[in-house]
Amino acid sequence: MGQSGVCVRRLGGDRGGEIRLTRWLRNPAVTTAEMIATAARRTARLVSGRHILAVQDTTSLRDDGKRDSHLLHAMIAVDAADGALYGLVHGEFRRRRGGAKAARKTRPFADKESRRWLLATEAASATLVPAGAACVTVVADRECDIYEEFAHKPADVELLIRAAQDRVLADGRRLFSRAAGEPELGRVRIEIPAAPGRARRAAVLALKACPVAIARPGRPKGEAAALPATVAMTLVEALEIDPPDGVEPAHWRLLTTHAVTSLAEAKIIVEFYRQRWTIEQLFRTYKTQGFDIEAARIAAEKPFETLAAATLVAATQVLQLVRDRDGLAERPLEDVFATDDQPALEAVCATLEGKTARQKNPHPKGSLAYAAWVCARLGGWTGYYGKPGPIVTLRGLLQFRAIRHGWTLGRIL
Repeated sequence: MGQSGVCVRRLGGDRGGEIRLTRWLRNPAVTTAEMIATAARRTARLVSGRHILAVQDTTSLRDDGKRDSHLLHAMIAVDAADGALYGLVHGEFRRRRGGAKAARKTRPFADKESRRWLLATEAASATLVPAGAACVTVVADRECDIYEEFAHKPADVELLIRAAQDRVLADGRRLFSRAAGEPELGRVRIEIPAAPGRARRAAVLALKACPVAIARPGRPKGEAAALPATVAMTLVEALEIDPPDGVEPAHWRLLTTHAVTSLAEAKIIVEFYRQRWTIEQLFRTYKTQGFDIEAARIAAEKPFETLAAATLVAATQVLQLVRDRDGLAERPLEDVFATDDQPALEAVCATLEGKTARQKNPHPKGSLAYAAWVCARLGGWTGYYGKPGPIVTLRGLLQFRAIRHGWTLGRIL
């Protein structure tokens, strides 16, 4: 695993292990749906009493550059208060084949690829609400700007979606110009992370908010006629003030079902939206910055998806460790590890600590941050330069799993 991609031969350890793993990947009784559902049930045990941001997005795993691509649509649970990552909520693999786009306006919504956004929203309701989450807010980027998402969302979840379409409002005005005459609530300073073609930078955003009634698109006919004529939302507009020369200003138009009437509430919505980047971190860990699932050399669809699902669960655990490496969320060890892993972690930690304070594990035993420190040190982090990222953490986690396996065998024998 790691920079060279997920390799079945390397995972198997030897020829016999490779054969066993290949049989497992091809076993029809092993389904990606059950693997992800098991991960979701684990997540659900952690969310009671918390406001959860259910962040969803789609990433491409394989693309032939022409008409065929293999996609993953995933949703994760993030704590709205401290940004802790609790795990997977939903995931499904899809094939996108060219030629269907022209018929998108005539196909029923249930047959459209865009239905995946509402399916994930429904999964958040079915998984997190019964588990006792205090509130569930589904967060998504512009591709989720779909009228059916607004109209059919479960009543027990909230939405926060970045607008992509300059929709017609019930009063005839347009969405993108709606906030123009509204007073500025105030400003907030944030950090915009780096992205391809964009350097990391600090930005000051001017915030506005107003209620909107979005009109049903087009002339209703067929199933569209059954949609409500309008849906009520709140528009929060965040516009960057004085961006660097030559840089396009950040401009977010955020549609939410939360009421926003003050600067404090608008800041909260902006912060919730910024947590959407967590799923981008997950996809990078899953792909180029960690497991490199795209490089897996498995042609058959079912075995590839089985391996991809198992890797997704592992990538989520790696990111859970990375996000709590400073211990700010004070998450317990059991978020990622079994309780009986703790003695092995403590024994390994004792071999890694040095004499100086910088070489001591600063986190309490039994915490996820304690385990993250151990994995980072096993992965090659010295404790002196920067903070450990996904690649180092992944390398260390794999080493710990191997050590833990030997630990267990030693006790048996």
